Amino acid sequence: MPLYEHVFMSRQDASAQQVEDLTTQFKGIIEQMGGSITKLEQWGVKSLSYRLSKNRKAHFTFFNVDAPSAALNEIERQERLSEDVIRYLTVRVEEHEEGPSAMMRKVDRDRERDDRGGGGGGGGYRGDRDRGDRGDRGDRGDRGDRGPRRDHSRPRDDAPAETTETEA
Repeated sequence: MPLYEHVFMSRQDASAQQVEDLTTQFKGIIEQMGGSITKLEQWGVKSLSYRLSKNRKAHFTFFNVDAPSAALNEIERQERLSEDVIRYLTVRVEEHEEGPSAMMRKVDRDRERDDRGGGGGGGGYRGDRDRGDRGDRGDRGDRGDRGPRRDHSRPRDDAPAETTETEA
């Protein structure tokens, strides 16, 4: 049978129990049609890049599926009918990835970084950086070869004079 990876996103205001019910419903459809789910991952609530159906966040659920294409067609049909499902994506793959998916590895990596206490470089609030070292730019007060500031409210001496049509 063909192998698929399937992800669906459900509304942010759906409870964890509702998402679990959707997952068991879709899993039951696949098993009824002669397929199997080899891996199931709940990625949790994640922020979306842009608003989808008035939702800024969504519950993500991932399946590794070994099933006939008719089973995936039925799953997608059910997801189109469900008001709780915002989007879904099915991709046919040559083989399933072993171990946790990239999203789950990212969650583990983030959790480890939080346990270490921030993880150093680049993360977090930028206002807490040490401002003492300016590198080769020097102090902010040092203006270099720019010369003195001028008053913009007065016209410059080297500016071209305004001419009128009557002078010509």
